[in-house]
Amino acid sequence: MRLRSLESRIVILFLVLILAVQLAGFFAIQTGIRENAQLAVRDELQIGERVFGRLLDQYAQQLTQGARLLASDYGFKQAIGSNDRETAESALANHGARIEASHAFLIGLDRSIKASTAITSGVYLENTVLQLVDQAEQTGSAAGIGIVNNRLYQVVVVPVKAPVAIAWVAMAFSIEKRIAADMRELSSLQVSILSRGMNGQWTSDVTTLSDADATSLAIQLQSMPTDTKFFPQLTVGDNDVSARVVQLAQDSERPVIVVLQRSISEAIAPYRRLQIGLLVLTAIGIVVAVIGSVFVAKRITGPLRQLGETARRLGTGDYRGQIEIRRDDEIGDLSRAFARMRDGISNREIEIRRLAYWDTLTDLPNRAQFVDLLNESIATAKKECASCQVLMMDLDRFKHVNDVMGHSFGDALLRQVAERLQAQLTNPTHRLARLGGDEFALLLPSTNGEEARRIARRILTSLEIPISLADQDVDLGAGIGIAAFPRHGSDAATLLRCAEVAMYAAKSSGNEAVVYDPAIDKTNQESLSLLSELRRAAEDNQFRLYVQPKVLLTSGQVIGMEALVRWVHPGRGMIFPDHFIPFAEKTGFIRVLTRWVLEQSAALCAQLANRGQQLRMSVNLSTRDLLDQELPAKFGAILALHRLPPSAFCLEITESAIMDDPARAQQTLEGLHAMGVDLSIDDFGTGYSSLAYLKRLPVQELKIDKSFVLKMESDAEDAKIVRSTIDLGHNMGLMVVAEGIETVAAWDLLARMGCDQGQGYLISKPMPAEQFASWLDQWTPPVLAPAGVDKHVG
Repeated sequence: MRLRSLESRIVILFLVLILAVQLAGFFAIQTGIRENAQLAVRDELQIGERVFGRLLDQYAQQLTQGARLLASDYGFKQAIGSNDRETAESALANHGARIEASHAFLIGLDRSIKASTAITSGVYLENTVLQLVDQAEQTGSAAGIGIVNNRLYQVVVVPVKAPVAIAWVAMAFSIEKRIAADMRELSSLQVSILSRGMNGQWTSDVTTLSDADATSLAIQLQSMPTDTKFFPQLTVGDNDVSARVVQLAQDSERPVIVVLQRSISEAIAPYRRLQIGLLVLTAIGIVVAVIGSVFVAKRITGPLRQLGETARRLGTGDYRGQIEIRRDDEIGDLSRAFARMRDGISNREIEIRRLAYWDTLTDLPNRAQFVDLLNESIATAKKECASCQVLMMDLDRFKHVNDVMGHSFGDALLRQVAERLQAQLTNPTHRLARLGGDEFALLLPSTNGEEARRIARRILTSLEIPISLADQDVDLGAGIGIAAFPRHGSDAATLLRCAEVAMYAAKSSGNEAVVYDPAIDKTNQESLSLLSELRRAAEDNQFRLYVQPKVLLTSGQVIGMEALVRWVHPGRGMIFPDHFIPFAEKTGFIRVLTRWVLEQSAALCAQLANRGQQLRMSVNLSTRDLLDQELPAKFGAILALHRLPPSAFCLEITESAIMDDPARAQQTLEGLHAMGVDLSIDDFGTGYSSLAYLKRLPVQELKIDKSFVLKMESDAEDAKIVRSTIDLGHNMGLMVVAEGIETVAAWDLLARMGCDQGQGYLISKPMPAEQFASWLDQWTPPVLAPAGVDKHVG
């Protein structure tokens, strides 16, 4: 087993737990055994102390009985009465020998020793005897311990009565090892009788220990307090013992003690078998735990390994095979949950792949799948030295249909278009895809350019038939771009880009199907370059403000001017608006340009006002400007900056700009009108707006397009259109302005038609703004020619 595996961890956990429990139990029992043994030893020592006391009493009673026999002897009493020392000593010696007394004394009532069997008795023994005599006077007899020549003696004292006490008999018996041996035999205790000598050292007099152990005991006692009776643990030889001290003789100079010892190891010895049994049980428990834990671990980890193997298969995308785990426990629940998860993942992956590679609306391949198919087709074409074609199609007018009829209608329409396109494919290798929105793509493997153009024409022809949907007939068109491998690119991204470029070229040029040409890309690159240059022109102040005067046709008085913009390119020189204004409108840069023109125009108006010349400035607004709901606020800030009234400006708008988004355009115009700014419809007559809608607009001026003015002298139809427009404007309460006046006759004709204002080359060509003041000072209206005379002005 690997140590990091779950199985090994379970086994180790079980083993550690069993070991911990067994060792804890073992040590708890071991501690309990030791504590119980120590308590038993303590009890044994206490009992041993009582047994030793009884043993001493027993010996003392035997001695006392023997001494009483002598004291009751009649001849001994006569010897005492006659003060016969020799007879008394003889009686003491004979009787003492019979009862094995070591010393015998006859003490008079005056506490003097009258007779003695000892040659020398020693001061300590005599003192002990005298103390016992004093005690015997109170109790009738007495017993005690005495020392003679460093030997211990048990001493008894009894009175000699005739009938009152006439003397005292004291007998001393040597305490030999017999009493210690008896004690050892009775209690299994080691017995040591020690006395302290003059030098303060304990000396072992009688002991059941070896000499070395007895010496070790005496040395240890030397360092112990003298009043301690119990020692829980002493080390005597190789054994730990508990000891109890019993005082035998308490003399200030030669104390005598008995030390009872009980071996702790001997006390614990009966429990050794129990401890061995516990160790055996512990070992058996560990072995059983290991076997059981291995079995349990395998039962747990076996299914987990199976699930892990299943997870690895799932990771590789293999969802086959069953999970063969049949259990009713948590592992079984896990396996069943795993099986449900596998099925769920499989179903979701199928759905994800469908969403990732299929269009949910039309059930056609989407862009991602089309790219894969195109890459596969390119790889095949490379191997076979063949070609493949890509067609990209974008529907015309679909956005308008979607906005008018709603998205649900638009989705249904896209499904109908997809079905119609699919019906045009007769080759099973041709693949149709929806790239997004109203864009479709068609992959034509092993197809030449002529076949691709033929299929494109067939698709366009099919779309000429209106699509009937929800009681509506929808007429759609499309632009198709064609790109080929290897002619236009060697990878999917390049071919799709080329096809898209050709598609937009088809839509903008009106051609329904266009094959990619690098020249189209060049035009697009120039457009991108132009946008970058426009931004740089704004930053580097390359734009110039030009103005063209506007006059009253009745008097020729200059009443205003129209603001125009020119681009002075550092490399290309002067660039006229027709070359960059349409592109600026398409990209949204027109808003930046309009703001610049408004700021420059306001500055010019402020300069002229300072000279006392109150002229009105006309500025053109584009479609994007009208869609900017913030335009009134922005324009108001410009007027406030230059301290100009709103009436100093007339903002011109075209019919087409209004009709792109009429609602938003009208909202913006109403905001400007509320400020007090005059509004004018520029190039009137060239758009398709209805008069009913124009009537709702808050405009004050109508401007006739120069295309009608330039030809009205020679074209009666144009003249009628101009007259009708002037009458229409006046009937609507509008000021009418004509642009494109280039002859005096045109001026005169317009004046006779009732046109209010005019502008054109006859009055002045557009001029730099800084030249307007000097031109104004030199301006003289032309003399109107008699009727029928044309005077052209270059």
